[in-house]
Amino acid sequence: MPKVRRLAAVASLLAALAGPASSFAQTPPPASQDGSILLTVFFRHDQSKPLPKINQELADQGFYKAFPPPGVEVVSWYVMMGIGQVVTLRVPANKLREVNRVIEDTAWGGYRTEFYPTYDYRELADQARARNGK
Repeated sequence: MPKVRRLAAVASLLAALAGPASSFAQTPPPASQDGSILLTVFFRHDQSKPLPKINQELADQGFYKAFPPPGVEVVSWYVMMGIGQVVTLRVPANKLREVNRVIEDTAWGGYRTEFYPTYDYRELADQARARNGK
């Protein structure tokens, strides 16, 4: 149940920040010119293990050598306190399976993972704010 409440809170926050839907509906998000996608990966720490043990497990499984796979760009990599690490990747479509396999083979055990297709909304948000007097 806490996960449902957390998702509802995030959805409410995003709706409040977005403002009226009509102000955003006119301009679609910019398409990738090279056929790549943005993929945000949540690496949630296994809180039953101390951090040194998690790091050793990741090293033993080859995570640090394999992630991200060649041809995949790290756009951002943050630590989110209470969550773990949040990484946004620019992934060519033909590399999506490889990203998934590298994570399955090297990150599971130290992390629980979640994947979210993502797009850059900054320019559109700035335009909407300008149109609406901010």
